Amino acid sequence: MMSSAARCARRAAHALVVVDASAGDPVEAVRTLTSGGVDHAFEAVGLPVTAAQAVAMVRPGRTAYLVGVPPEASTLELPASIVRQAKGVQGLFMGSNRFKHDIPMLAGLYLQGRIKLDELISHRITLDEVNEGYERMREGADARSVVIF
Repeated sequence: MMSSAARCARRAAHALVVVDASAGDPVEAVRTLTSGGVDHAFEAVGLPVTAAQAVAMVRPGRTAYLVGVPPEASTLELPASIVRQAKGVQGLFMGSNRFKHDIPMLAGLYLQGRIKLDELISHRITLDEVNEGYERMREGADARSVVIF
């Protein structure tokens, strides 16, 4: 069975292939599909394990971008080989956006149908289900839950 995060990615991604991490080793799958790794990997879940996977997926000399925000007390363990391979790791808190400029621009793109946001929602929950929604998010089981009031 495909995880809800993988189903969301399959609906929303502009990629030709979606790798379902629950079906096997995602790093090996990506390396096999790309003959050695990708130029840019974007980690958006916020788990230390997925951050390490993103770094492992990039080719030497390329960059992994960490967009997801890991829990405050967590640590990221990266192999020393990233130095010899000249791999880059770039953190992007809140997407490193400029709110006054970027939010109106992104809202406009959404309203024009040029970016897909609805497809990124894996669950719509009520306020009474918020604790369960946070737990699914912490486990990495959901791509994104939205509270419906």
